[in-house]
Amino acid sequence: MAEKELISKIVEYFETKIFKNHIEASLKNNTKLRSYNINPIVVKYLSKVLEGDYTARGVARALYYPRVLGTSINTSFGTRIQNMFVELGLAQGSLIKGMDIEFTDKIDSRQKWCQLKSEPNTINSEDINPLLKKFTTVTNLARTNSMNLNNSDLILGVLYGEENQLSQHYKKIDQQFPVVVGKEFWHRLTGFPNFYIGLVDELHKSILTIDTKDLIDQGCADLEQEIKISPFFDF
Repeated sequence: MAEKELISKIVEYFETKIFKNHIEASLKNNTKLRSYNINPIVVKYLSKVLEGDYTARGVARALYYPRVLGTSINTSFGTRIQNMFVELGLAQGSLIKGMDIEFTDKIDSRQKWCQLKSEPNTINSEDINPLLKKFTTVTNLARTNSMNLNNSDLILGVLYGEENQLSQHYKKIDQQFPVVVGKEFWHRLTGFPNFYIGLVDELHKSILTIDTKDLIDQGCADLEQEIKISPFFDF
């Protein structure tokens, strides 16, 4: 598949399966009060911060904004991207526990087993040892089954960012297993050296065409109506 054609297909996938799906799911699910576990003290404080008072509108904004602008899009992003790689034939779902995808590295032509992470600061210090244990388990399994695999074939792929942005936690993992980030990751996956740059540029253009006018105002208004009639609140 040509580079421009592949970029076009990925942009279309982002539009329909990630961005538009996020808008539709937010207006359908995140406007329902029952979808939230509410801390009554914190939500009252946040309403005061946002509205200057404890109001149904303030509570709606305090609940809806972080869900829509943070949790819901970030949660779906990684899973959707993993599925996208498989659906577009860039990779296969890995049969090895702990790995997300398998693909033929377009730089060294070796098979890679990859766990995916979204960005350069995803993991915490407590994530390091479990990740290293997963990779080590795979290497031991490979030796047991006489697989042609070495440590450089097990990678942690970071979807966006630059190498100099990687946290110290990633750098510690990189001492044993390669952490491949941003431009290099997409190069190895697609075979095109500047694919990541072209993809980001086209995604930025695409995003400007997406209709988001109802996402915040209508979503908050719908949630506010549920809050007004809920016995949980006393305004």
